Amino acid sequence: METKKVWFVTGASKGLGLSLIKKLLEQNYRVAATTRNVQSLIAEIGEISETFLPLEVSLTDNENVKSAIEKTVQHFGQLDVVVNNAGYGQLGTLEELSDEEARANFDVNVFGTLNVIRNAMPHLRVQKSGHIFNISSIGGYSGNFPGWGIYCSTKFAVAGLTEALAEEVKDFGVKATVVYPGYFRTDFLSKESVRTPENSIPEYEAARNSEQAHLDEINGNQPNDPDKGAEAIITISEVENPPVHFLLGSGTDEFLNNKIKTITSDAEKWSELTYSTVI
Repeated sequence: METKKVWFVTGASKGLGLSLIKKLLEQNYRVAATTRNVQSLIAEIGEISETFLPLEVSLTDNENVKSAIEKTVQHFGQLDVVVNNAGYGQLGTLEELSDEEARANFDVNVFGTLNVIRNAMPHLRVQKSGHIFNISSIGGYSGNFPGWGIYCSTKFAVAGLTEALAEEVKDFGVKATVVYPGYFRTDFLSKESVRTPENSIPEYEAARNSEQAHLDEINGNQPNDPDKGAEAIITISEVENPPVHFLLGSGTDEFLNNKIKTITSDAEKWSELTYSTVI
């Protein structure tokens, strides 16, 4: 029987990450899955086995991440696909959020991702194969959500670093894909998962309305199925020439088209001034 690829998935205890590792195990892939509380993952999936390695990892601790990846390679003998899925949503306008709140979101969503890439790449580079998926958000492509500026900016950063990564690693036979999920039926928008600003400013009515809509109306009514999203990622992992950019879920094309129209309209409207800088 063909030996299946080894996956390393962060943020695996719930949401899209949990759906992904379940689908992977169903299809006989080998999976190392990280979470902040390994017991919750063991309760959901099971103990260590020949196909499953649950790991308790603090993604903001580079040495902890390095150790987790080394344990993965020791346990399975290789590493093939990395999914940087861990992250959380931070609500609040740019004025409202403190330096500590903003940096904490970047520490997990961006620098945690970089810690994984930094420590996974030596293995992928030597074996001259592999695929890194960085889970962004449709908010990492279109950032016009009032009250979500810091979160969106972390996901824009994930998209930007993935574009660079794809160019940096292609000579080693390694692929990189940034995934832009739309609204999926997970607990991402639950009050227990999303962090709100410690010091809100009541004048930001648009931000409060957006916050209420996401937490009270969209939450639980998202159109997309995380199991089908997981299957799409697995399919992409097996193609010879995967995309660098992958829109995931219904509704994402609307954000794509709207932003293209907005940028094109601005460029055309101000083109005369743009080109006035030419000597």
